[in-house]
Amino acid sequence: MLKTDIPVIIARELNVKPHQVTATMNLLDDGNTVPFIARYRKEATGELNEEHIRTIEERTQYLRNLIKRQEEILASIESQGKLTPELADAIQAATKLQELEDLYLPYRPKKRTRAQIAREKGLEPLAETILAQQITDGNPLDIAGAYVNDEHEIPTAELALAGAQDIIAETVSEQADLRALLRKELWQKAEIASQLAVEEAAAKEFLMYKEYREPVKRIPSHRILAVNRGENKGVLKVDLIVDHETNINLLARKIITGNSIFSQVIRAAIADGYKRLLFPALEREIRALLTENAETQAIRVFGLNLRQLLLQAPLAGHTVMGLDPGYRTGCKMAVVSPTGAVLTTNTLYITMSERQREEAASKMLEAIKAHGVTLISIGNGTASYETEEFTANLINTHNLNVHYLIVNEAGASVYSASKLAKDELPDLDVSLRGAVSIARRVQDPLAELVKIDPKSIGVGQYQHDVNQKELSSTLSNVVESCVNHVGVELNTASPALLTYVAGINANVAKNIVAYRTENGRFQSRKELLKVARLGQSTFTQCAGFLRIAQSANPLDNTPVHPESYQLAEAILEKLGFTLNDLADKDKLATLQQAAPTADAAALADELNAGEPTVRDILAALAKPGRDPREDVPPPQTRKNIVKLSDITPGTIVKGTVHNVTDFGVFVDIGIKVNGLIHRSELSHKHFRHPIDVVSVGDIIDVMVISVDEERQRIGLSLKQVQK
Repeated sequence: MLKTDIPVIIARELNVKPHQVTATMNLLDDGNTVPFIARYRKEATGELNEEHIRTIEERTQYLRNLIKRQEEILASIESQGKLTPELADAIQAATKLQELEDLYLPYRPKKRTRAQIAREKGLEPLAETILAQQITDGNPLDIAGAYVNDEHEIPTAELALAGAQDIIAETVSEQADLRALLRKELWQKAEIASQLAVEEAAAKEFLMYKEYREPVKRIPSHRILAVNRGENKGVLKVDLIVDHETNINLLARKIITGNSIFSQVIRAAIADGYKRLLFPALEREIRALLTENAETQAIRVFGLNLRQLLLQAPLAGHTVMGLDPGYRTGCKMAVVSPTGAVLTTNTLYITMSERQREEAASKMLEAIKAHGVTLISIGNGTASYETEEFTANLINTHNLNVHYLIVNEAGASVYSASKLAKDELPDLDVSLRGAVSIARRVQDPLAELVKIDPKSIGVGQYQHDVNQKELSSTLSNVVESCVNHVGVELNTASPALLTYVAGINANVAKNIVAYRTENGRFQSRKELLKVARLGQSTFTQCAGFLRIAQSANPLDNTPVHPESYQLAEAILEKLGFTLNDLADKDKLATLQQAAPTADAAALADELNAGEPTVRDILAALAKPGRDPREDVPPPQTRKNIVKLSDITPGTIVKGTVHNVTDFGVFVDIGIKVNGLIHRSELSHKHFRHPIDVVSVGDIIDVMVISVDEERQRIGLSLKQVQK
């Protein structure tokens, strides 16, 4: 493979044009970020989306590494004097690292194996004679007798024959075409099997896997990860089950081509090589690949869930009371203003004595009235149900015009103890910071959740069992994508939020906040260039994703990039407007009607500009300052509590999707435990994954199909309420 082949290969995989891939590769090589390329270089890439661009980035790296490895392997084999034109062609034609390593295996420097020791004793010619299969009369031991040599510690013909068989076993096991053949056979016919390695009492979590078997080609990713976890904990013994005799016969038919006197000798060597070398290596490889694929799927689902969670509609304009439930240590309370400023905090003991409950009710009621609380956000952790019951009773008893909602509090404690929380809320006790986070994540989920390690947010499956480097990279990409999709208000953004803006690293984010603290609010995007270590290249990457609501230039509050301001003004002029009209309510209303109906192609041609950029500018001019999350339905709020005992099969209830996994969907239906829609109850139509049917944050009607009060489990169905 040549470097010039890379765009062609990737273009074929993505079903796009090679020139689109080449342009994207060049932009990435020049240091441009993925969000910037996707948003502001559409003409160059032919409007490739962010997913395409990230795939190109990953595949380019893979294929460049492949080419580098090809060069290393060719040099290594050539230095051994064993490089033939046919082998060189095969190495250069390989498009996967696995193919490449299979071809290199016979030439890879290795420790002294049994075959290597036999070669050192001069037994390779005997092995070659046996594999040639030309001798049809006589006894193999008579042929091997010629290699008896006391000096080489080969006192008998039997030992000479055994040494030659060691060479044959390794040679056959390292043959690339045979490895590929057997690998395919195992993928088609092998089964993963597990059994308990401990007593049942010590394996409660894994009892379903005590006598478990499933074909490799059909085992779903969540079961692979579950089996791996059981094996790593020493609870399960896991094996790859195959018909070994059939596989040995398959290899023998490929190797034994005639009726020589060595047929049985070769077969015995093949069987030994298969059992000792080939099968164990392929078993490790298949288990590793199953795990890799399962991890990739789990990380993908985690990323999709996280994206939906981050892009939930903010409940702006509310004064919010955040409640972080607890038993012994009490329920932590924090009231925050519509801008997120902490107004008051307290600790409420609502699960203790009657006197303490009355005191808690008095404190809570006082805070609601004193600060004009309109929404209460309750964390879903320990004592959440009791806190919800207490809140609902207070609202109904005093006829308060307040709603509440249950919020996923995952990560609140992680944030509370972080340096970031200490810097943001230095005067608050660590226990109260969690309540502030629970309140703020209702007002703006994205701005608050970016402060937490994505792995701690709690949407997905087996996040602690997958490749942590891959997980962190994927989740960082998701957060970066969401932040840049929404845009960031430059004058209020935290350093944590700014860090995810395209082109801005942690140091530059700190410098932006420091500049803001010292000089007051930014007046324009151009002023960013005065920030320490924020040069022109960083400005180019980040400027379009930063917003300034009160800027003198209305374009500073739109996704229009500063490099296109002149074009935007020209478009406005063609439509009969000026830049100042964006700040005029009446004229803006007229513009909002005119922009969507404008002929983007004609304008692009007339102004000598790219049509995708003109389309984007028209969309931005129609809705300056718009938050794309406005299109998402807001989360459900409640005034009354529902008890598990009130839920009966056949009841249709409304709920919010809390998490999506491979096996089903967890839904918050307003009671202490989430209900589960098993994937078999999701839809009458065929689908590949539950995430193709619903997403985190979706509000759906579901039917209760089972209630197990003792085990605290609720079975739900979505397809039974679909027409």
